[in-house]
Amino acid sequence: MSELREPSLPRTAKVRTGPLRSGWTTGTCSSAAAKAAALALRDQQEVRDVDVALPSGQRVSFAVESCLFTAAEATAVVVKDAGDDPDVTHGAHLTATVSWAPSLLLDAGIGVGTVTKPGLGLEVGGPAINPVPREMIIQAVQEVTDKGLRVVISVPDGEKRAKKTTNARLGILGGISILGTTGIVRPFSTESWRASVLQAVSVMAAQGLDTLVLCTGGRTEKGAMSMLPDLPDVCFVEVGDFTGAAITKAVDEGLTRVVFVGMVGKLTKLAGGVLMTHYTKSKVPLDVLAALDASTASDVLAANTARHAYEIWDRAGVLRPAGDQLCAQVQDVLQRFSSGALSAEVAMVDFTGRRIVAATRADWVTP
Repeated sequence: MSELREPSLPRTAKVRTGPLRSGWTTGTCSSAAAKAAALALRDQQEVRDVDVALPSGQRVSFAVESCLFTAAEATAVVVKDAGDDPDVTHGAHLTATVSWAPSLLLDAGIGVGTVTKPGLGLEVGGPAINPVPREMIIQAVQEVTDKGLRVVISVPDGEKRAKKTTNARLGILGGISILGTTGIVRPFSTESWRASVLQAVSVMAAQGLDTLVLCTGGRTEKGAMSMLPDLPDVCFVEVGDFTGAAITKAVDEGLTRVVFVGMVGKLTKLAGGVLMTHYTKSKVPLDVLAALDASTASDVLAANTARHAYEIWDRAGVLRPAGDQLCAQVQDVLQRFSSGALSAEVAMVDFTGRRIVAATRADWVTP
């Protein structure tokens, strides 16, 4: 039985009384730089500002820090503003260099990491540019021209910045990752975000409802809403790293049922008894995952990430039974942490957030 722990916030957490300011992901800034460079190459003139689309369809504008061009090549820079998130890439110069090519190609330049280990959902040997940023960059340059382009994303001091991240441990070498799923950096890892979670639980309880649905982020929330379509929106709370705080507040408010929906990484930490899951305060306990299926135990124990373990299970055909056991362990942790005041149910989504791949209830799992 796992010992229950709720570590304190990291020292980087900011305490603020006002609202938190959101920022932009490296993926969004890269797409803006790429579009600016493509415009400069096409029109042979300097670009000072540019707008791009987020995955939601919302369009946002960016100032272009610098823009240089010749008839064959153009380079543009957009400076990342991470808002109030304690992000090591805040202020980074996301740089795109574009040149004419037979087809559309996306490459990584200096300061963008190379993937050297499996488990990240990216090709080993390829650039650490995640799928959503890749799509955003492609869309941005295709808004400018339908001709072939080679787009190279670089970050001049990316290798130095990467030393302050867990990239090297994850097998991303030589620089930072180009990340983002919504295009927006929301400051989850702060005392103010914790306060907003507690407030959301209170608001939900004030409606006279008894079921709290905790989701780790936007993608898991969408999966949870499709799984529980009859619950009002107020029941769904993006909990970030603050599961323990949310459970304690739910008990204080007299709630009786909690549903937790998450991906394998957060679920593994919770199954290990860690109720505040910020990456600086807890590591993914791979031994917890290894114990769930004997046939894959040695491979899972040697996995690079929880996602890598998930992929091992999937390839071996044991994702559902191992995932169901993982959800059951999280269920036990949540109920013990609430001292039995809450009944808990748990579901695990895939990395799109759209499919329920395991759960404590069989009818929740996507066929």
